[in-house]
Amino acid sequence: MRLTVSELLDAVGQDLGVSDWLTVEQQRVDAFAEATGDDQWIHVDPERAREGPFGQTIAHGYLLLSLLPKLLRETFEITDRRLAVNYGSDRIRFTSPVAVGSRVRLHARLAHAETRGEGVLATLAVELQVEGADKPAFVGEILTLVFSTAAERV
Repeated sequence: MRLTVSELLDAVGQDLGVSDWLTVEQQRVDAFAEATGDDQWIHVDPERAREGPFGQTIAHGYLLLSLLPKLLRETFEITDRRLAVNYGSDRIRFTSPVAVGSRVRLHARLAHAETRGEGVLATLAVELQVEGADKPAFVGEILTLVFSTAAERV
């Protein structure tokens, strides 16, 4: 879907789309563990993880959450966006583990939008789907403050 910043205000409730599938690879999990210091064995030790509760390594929940910018760009476009600022998140729940090697994709819906200064504060309901799974990896809302190229510089 393609929208302008001002069109966000009238698009509340609309489905914004679904991203492409992305394979969660061990290399990405290991790089995230290195960057964050979260090197728990359920994420980075495939041999030990085979004997663990999930039978193999699983992705970090925060790694999956950090994929939002990439997956959102595949889901919809704000055609006159000059700047988008992460404003926070609400009600994020990690509902199902994601085994390394699984494919995930993002589904997004515009839950709320309001004028905030020269921009629009958009609340997106997001769900990270796991191919072949009954439950999503996570659900929740993210808030993004978006400014148009037509808006005064902040």
